[in-house]
Amino acid sequence: TSSGARITIQDIVAASQGQPVPQGGYQCTGCCRLFPTLCSVKTHIKHSAQEGYSCKVFYRRLKALWEKEHKEREAAAPRV
Repeated sequence: TSSGARITIQDIVAASQGQPVPQGGYQCTGCCRLFPTLCSVKTHIKHSAQEGYSCKVFYRRLKALWEKEHKEREAAAPRV
């Protein structure tokens, strides 16, 4: 996978599933900060380096791992 993989809203939601967040906000899985909307989390991730965080790197690496795992599962699945 490319190190420049695009991080989507679906990636953010998938990464945060199972993590309870008070009052219906969204949590950045990279730094655990809380945000009121998905758009604000995505903006934070996009500009995280300017804020002193490495959340963009975290999500890109997480997405690359998911893609690798998916390819490995496809390769291991019995062919019909």
